[in-house]
Amino acid sequence: MNPNLSDWDDDLPPEPKEAYQDLLRALKRKSGFGLFFVQCTPGEAEKFIVKLPQEIPQKKIAVLRFVEAIDNLYQPVAEFIKDKQIDILLIKGLEYSLYKYEKRSFGEITEGQFSNLTSVPHILNHLNQQRERFRDDFPISFVFLLRSFSINYFIHRAPDFFDWRSGVFELPTTPDVVEQESNRLLLEGDYAKYLKLTHQQKIERVIEFQDLLKEKHQTDNRKVNLLFELGNLLSATKEYEAAIASYEQALKLKPDYHQAWYNRGIALDDLGRFEEAIASYNQALKFKPDYHEVLNNRGNVLGNLGRNEEAIASYDQALKFKPDYHDTWYNRGIALGNLGRFEEAITSYDQALKFKPDYHDTWYNRGKALRKLGRFEEAIASCDQALKFKSDDHEAWYNKSCYYALQGNIEQALENLQKAINRNCEECCKWARTDSDFDSIRGNERFKALIQ
Repeated sequence: MNPNLSDWDDDLPPEPKEAYQDLLRALKRKSGFGLFFVQCTPGEAEKFIVKLPQEIPQKKIAVLRFVEAIDNLYQPVAEFIKDKQIDILLIKGLEYSLYKYEKRSFGEITEGQFSNLTSVPHILNHLNQQRERFRDDFPISFVFLLRSFSINYFIHRAPDFFDWRSGVFELPTTPDVVEQESNRLLLEGDYAKYLKLTHQQKIERVIEFQDLLKEKHQTDNRKVNLLFELGNLLSATKEYEAAIASYEQALKLKPDYHQAWYNRGIALDDLGRFEEAIASYNQALKFKPDYHEVLNNRGNVLGNLGRNEEAIASYDQALKFKPDYHDTWYNRGIALGNLGRFEEAITSYDQALKFKPDYHDTWYNRGKALRKLGRFEEAIASCDQALKFKSDDHEAWYNKSCYYALQGNIEQALENLQKAINRNCEECCKWARTDSDFDSIRGNERFKALIQ
């Protein structure tokens, strides 16, 4: 972000501008040790870091940044200021030390949730215990640049250190800063990337969303997008109830937001609330009838409820809008198989393979349908194709063994069962002990030894 420093003061409403001036006056007057807590977003902090030396040129100002959790602040400060003349030390990034120890779910921070002090982040214990050393050894003004979340932590879990504060200030927020911060989060939004975040990174991102949603300069249009993206992040963390609540807040502001209805349905599906998921998918289709992903997912939920005929009808609708969607052909094949319509299932699987020939699950399920029709050679060939694309699939090796056993090919049945057991002994041995497909070789000594 490249903040336009010259425009900052001009954009400020009177009260925030006065608060900022109060902070400047306090820093100008203060000499020796002092603790200042400044509530701000990361973007506002960067702007403040650049602007402060211009505002107080008579003071020596330095910045100590942290990009990961720490348990001890005294040592980094001592090393940083050694042989330097510093009047004001700005500290940014202490939040990382708090996210690391935040073990609750990803709900919003409230005062009541800070009452249990049995689990205090190490950094705050350290500050409580070492406050006299900070005062005696560092005759400088410490300025902690923090989110409201982190200041709450100091108030409730580092009261001894916080009690020595010289002041708590809130940096002014301008519409431009809110817009820039919001756009950054939205542009960085990516479900696949959310899945790779660490626990503390997820908490950090959730809090960023929550802070921006509370900003007074936030527009309803951006709120909708932020709430939707927050729902996606919460879904990625498997906090499905919180995700649903976020989607529902977005829908209050924009009732025709078909993607929010769709993603809400997915979260409900993940919770096993299938009827509610179908209702949410239907709402999405009300606003976008050709949304083939919704029709596909609705078919899956109907299948989970055993309503296979309705599932097939939903898949057929999806294929009208996207005939090359292999997932729908595949799911349609499963529903047809559930109804015992194996020839049609095979045809559907073949269509899926036409568009994605390397999809091993399709080859695997196609083999199961062929087995139901007694077409064992073709079933084995289908398993071979599945294993070509996923050679460690113990289920495919196991089913291939079953098909050989049903053919009466004992040698190949045992050889493939061995390969299945090598990949997952516990499951395959358990299945084989009661599987009627092996009845013809159950007395075979080699078979007995394998399943033991």
